[in-house]
Amino acid sequence: MTILILGLIIFLGVHSTRIVAPDWRAAQIARLGEKRWKGLYSLASAVGLGLVVWGYGLSREVPVAVWDPPRWTFHLTALLTLPAFILLVAAYVPGNRIKSAIGHPMVAGVALWALGHLLSNGRLGDVLLFGAFLVWAAVDFRSSRRRDRIAGVTYPAQAGIRDLLTLAIGLAAWALFAGVLHAWLIGVRPY
Repeated sequence: MTILILGLIIFLGVHSTRIVAPDWRAAQIARLGEKRWKGLYSLASAVGLGLVVWGYGLSREVPVAVWDPPRWTFHLTALLTLPAFILLVAAYVPGNRIKSAIGHPMVAGVALWALGHLLSNGRLGDVLLFGAFLVWAAVDFRSSRRRDRIAGVTYPAQAGIRDLLTLAIGLAAWALFAGVLHAWLIGVRPY
C-alpha cells in the first residue's frame, strides 16, 4: 500500500497546488516560466500516476477486504460512469451547455467515477484509491467554483451541435471503455 499512497500523494498533491498554495504556484510559474512549470508539473504527475497504477496493481495481488459490496452496486457504478464520461468530454468541447452550467465538468466527472467505484469495490486498495480521488474532486470542485465566483468567470454556451457532440462522444467513449477497454486494461468486466 505504501507505493499506492505515495503515488496518490504525488499525483493529487501536484493537482492540488492551485487549491492549497496558489501564491506559491504563481511564484513558481513567474520564476520558471509557464512552459517549464507545465513540464515539471507533467513530469511529477506522470511519476505519481505511474506509482498509483503500480501500487494499485500490487494491492490487488494481496487484497484486504474492507466490505463485500452487493451486486447491484456494480450496475450503479456503470450508470454513474456514463455521466462521468460525458462530463469529461464536456470539459473539452468548447461552448457546450454542460460546461456552462457546471463550470468544471472534468472534476465533477472524476467525483462520479470515484463515487461509483468506491461503492462497488470493497478492498482496502480500492478505498484508498477511489476515496482519495473522491475527496480531492470534491475539494477541487468547491475551490474552483469559488475561484470562478470571485474572479467573475463564466463559461458561455452556444446552442446547437456542441451539446449533441458532447453527449455523443461521451456516450461512445463510455461504451468503448465499459465494453472493451476496462476488461483489457483493468482486467475486470464492468457488466
